[in-house]
Amino acid sequence: MTTTRPNGSLYTHIENKIATIEFGHPASNSFPSELLDRLIKAFDQLSNNDDANIIILKSEGNRAFCAGASFDELISIANIEEGKVFFSGFANVINAMRRCKKPIIGRIQGKTVGGGVGLASACDYCLATEAASIKLSELSIGIGPFVIEPAVSRKIGLAAFESLAWDASQWKTAYWGKEKGLYSRVFETIEELDKEVQLFAEKLSNYNPQALQEMKKVNWKGTGHWDELLIERAAISGELVLSEFTKKALTKFKK
Repeated sequence: MTTTRPNGSLYTHIENKIATIEFGHPASNSFPSELLDRLIKAFDQLSNNDDANIIILKSEGNRAFCAGASFDELISIANIEEGKVFFSGFANVINAMRRCKKPIIGRIQGKTVGGGVGLASACDYCLATEAASIKLSELSIGIGPFVIEPAVSRKIGLAAFESLAWDASQWKTAYWGKEKGLYSRVFETIEELDKEVQLFAEKLSNYNPQALQEMKKVNWKGTGHWDELLIERAAISGELVLSEFTKKALTKFKK
């Protein structure tokens, strides 16, 4: 089942020290601002919740993992300030994931675009299916993947990021994602994926929680400046989205 709510849905469940965050939206699990805010709060709360040692991030349904930011909100941006606020949504989510004390396992069951690639990159460990192709389409509509670049480049390297970003109309396969380090393992079916995600989460949840938190600190060393950097990047996109090129591209895309 997938949600029909216009602002999407987000549920958090904790069992046996494993927290699961599941988000959904009728438009291919894309994110309106309200849903991004709820996701930030979920990570912040779980970071300090002693009942959870591990977090699984997943989306609803058996198709797209995440189509990025809400297209309807994107085309309604009227000024630079609105643009900066809109693009700061994914900036704040990535920073919440980075700061979260608990390791985050990404369960990527299908295609992921734009901000969705940023989400996957900000996870500490990702498992995916063969259907989990990735694309950074931002340049094709006159903006760019500026906000998520630090997270994506940190995970797969600058050369692989460039390969995705410049060729904005090209899908890369899940096996390409695995080769570059975005995904640690790729499975044929969602059933296999879910089984392995659960097994891996159970294994991690039984490790020393303090060691897990220290490991996460080590892995994210040198990213403290992202609080400012990602908001600066959001301002770039916020200005570009008002350009004549982008307005025409969005109108064409909507038609």
